[in-house]
Amino acid sequence: MQRILIVGSAGAGKSTLSRKLGEVLGIPVVHLDKHYWKPGWVATEKQEWNQIVVEETRKEQWIMDGNYSGTLDLRIERADTVIFLDMPRWLCVYRIFKRRIQYHGRTRPDLVEGCPEQLDLDFVLWVWNFPKRSRDKIVSTLKKSNEEKNVIVLSNRRKVSGFLEGLSSEI
Repeated sequence: MQRILIVGSAGAGKSTLSRKLGEVLGIPVVHLDKHYWKPGWVATEKQEWNQIVVEETRKEQWIMDGNYSGTLDLRIERADTVIFLDMPRWLCVYRIFKRRIQYHGRTRPDLVEGCPEQLDLDFVLWVWNFPKRSRDKIVSTLKKSNEEKNVIVLSNRRKVSGFLEGLSSEI
């Protein structure tokens, strides 16, 4: 595991898992949100964004977290391991509310400074509808890659903890 991609809904635990994996494996972590968003929640232009993703995926080692379906195929192609955090929607919604309280008025460590934590109805609905809107596409894409990639699906907190404990004991 040298190039690990972590995907899943907002609130699934992608950034937390990538940080913990980085600590265990000693591999640099790339939080895509930190590259996509500029201060004031300004999105990066598409051409610039694609170039950033190309440059980051060319590196020999990385743990990369984030969705961004427009670059998913490129990231999967370059990854040797893909972890899909297929968490229950209620847990993801709970976590985004918890995160909003925890980082109220401040920027999370996985974002660029100047993007204070925010929460609105559109984002809550985006998280709630993730299973309908995005899950099948991710599963379909991963099935195509399953033979050549190490694909790991973690569907609850216990499985994530077990996965991390297993890695820690191997090292």
